[in-house]
Amino acid sequence: MSEINNKSNTDEEINVSDGILDNETVAGETESSYENNQKPHRLRSIIIEIAIYAALLFVCIYIVPTYVVQRTIVDGNSMENTLFDEENLIVNKLAYRFGEPDRFDIIVFYPYGKDVPEEYYVKRIIGLPGEKIQIIGEDIYVNDEILEENYGKYPITDPGIASEPIVLGEEEYFVLGDNRKVSEDSRFFGPVERENISGHVVFRIYPFDAFGTVE
Repeated sequence: MSEINNKSNTDEEINVSDGILDNETVAGETESSYENNQKPHRLRSIIIEIAIYAALLFVCIYIVPTYVVQRTIVDGNSMENTLFDEENLIVNKLAYRFGEPDRFDIIVFYPYGKDVPEEYYVKRIIGLPGEKIQIIGEDIYVNDEILEENYGKYPITDPGIASEPIVLGEEEYFVLGDNRKVSEDSRFFGPVERENISGHVVFRIYPFDAFGTVE
């Protein structure tokens, strides 16, 4: 009897051992299957992250400077004493997509059209569409009334083509540089078409001691 019992015990041990081996095998296969299933998910996550970073980079490098804001560096002294040579400005390029240019706004524009991109100016709006502009002596007349303003660094000495009345079209603006002694502006190249206005100067970011809004 004891031998039979021993045999039975041995069989039970073998069965139990077989069961443990089977469980380990199943566990190993499950982990392997899990890892294989996770690989495509990880790959998709990496691809999505790369796509997001690429999209953000595209927005920052192309979309924002082209359509939203851009940095512009002043070249010359035609806007003194408001803006000075080599100052760094932030231009709001959306400003006039949702609103109209206003008198005394400082704008950047292409005086000879966007087909001549190397000519890119910064000036102040003086005359608005439909207005009559004339310069007599040191005074600027808008619709036959003297314009009250104090942006000029020096009195006007050369009225240019504005010595005779200029009636602005529906999409035209008359601009002047604040340094009217040296500025090349609408007195010489004529009114600026709205479609050639690139944006509204809103902020100065350099030099740091002059950091702030521009008016």
